[in-house]
Amino acid sequence: MAADGSVAIALEGVSKGFGETRAVRDVTVAIGEGEFFSLLGPSGCGKTTTLRMIAGFEVPDEGRIVLQGQDVTSVSANRRKVNMVFQQYALFPHMSIYDNVAFGLKVKRVPRGEHSERVHEMLRVVELEGLERRRTRQLSGGQQQRVALARALVNKPAALLLDEPLGALDVKLRKQMQFELKRIQAELGTTFVYVTHDQEEALAMSDRIAVMNGGRVEQIGNPREIYEHPETAFVADFIGSLNALDLLIDERVGAYVVARFGEDERIVVPVDSSYRAGDALRVAVRPERVQIGQSGDAGVDGGSRLTGTIDEVVYLGMYTQFHVDTHAGRIVSHRLADESLAPLGPGTRVTLSWQAEQASILSDAVSA
Repeated sequence: MAADGSVAIALEGVSKGFGETRAVRDVTVAIGEGEFFSLLGPSGCGKTTTLRMIAGFEVPDEGRIVLQGQDVTSVSANRRKVNMVFQQYALFPHMSIYDNVAFGLKVKRVPRGEHSERVHEMLRVVELEGLERRRTRQLSGGQQQRVALARALVNKPAALLLDEPLGALDVKLRKQMQFELKRIQAELGTTFVYVTHDQEEALAMSDRIAVMNGGRVEQIGNPREIYEHPETAFVADFIGSLNALDLLIDERVGAYVVARFGEDERIVVPVDSSYRAGDALRVAVRPERVQIGQSGDAGVDGGSRLTGTIDEVVYLGMYTQFHVDTHAGRIVSHRLADESLAPLGPGTRVTLSWQAEQASILSDAVSA
């Protein structure tokens, strides 16, 4: 959210169906002024339909949409102070860069005397100064995307809506444009609402992320919260890799519960007051949080500790995966390539450990 708590866009109980398919189900989200907010999820999860309702291209069946304090649920798209950038940029090939950017000003009937200053300022922001007279066919994919951004931003919208705008770019250019988009958004202070299915993209660019599944929002949080503390099994599995363990609680110790697998083997998890001995729960811990050492190592003080046998070692360049069979099930540990570790190969007995706070309890996904 914005530092002062101001809300740019609010969705309140919004639902949308197409025939018998419910694309969006009871979505409630508040997006702060000047925030880079991403809607993240797999194909068919409802993220693009949600974006199109904000834009005014679709009308919700239930709920309402508020833009800077004004209810715009029934307001047509051309009367909303938002602009949208699509994966296909829809630039005019017969026009120069300048004329493409100025086109939005003409549509909004901005006085011609203001065009030059606003167009040149926007071309400065997207770093296309000096290319005003080029045709779009003379530009690279990244430059074309910047023209589309400049055209969408030149009218100073209350929010810019972006529907997977980097999808047509190659991997290297895509990563470069991620940083460019974030730079442009930070410089202008415009609210960005960004749709993507790419987890790394959302984590790298966003102030906050709404993870969607089956038309619902399963979790909203900043990138660290989403990654480190997923609230549902879907979020944990969709965002990066993880170890998911089904446990039975043996005892409660203060704000933690403990599942024991032997005299010196345990999994410790922070919990709220509702959990008791005998309860079953599913716990997730990220592979990079799992420390691996020689059998007999003490492990992390007060944290989880298991012993096991390495079944498989997978070298992946920057890091190595160790697949270890334990009494709690198979657990994967990631170690960076430059970490100094004793030689560890298949068949080696090892100790795995991690801090209690590095584990999260996973709830079931919201039912339909």
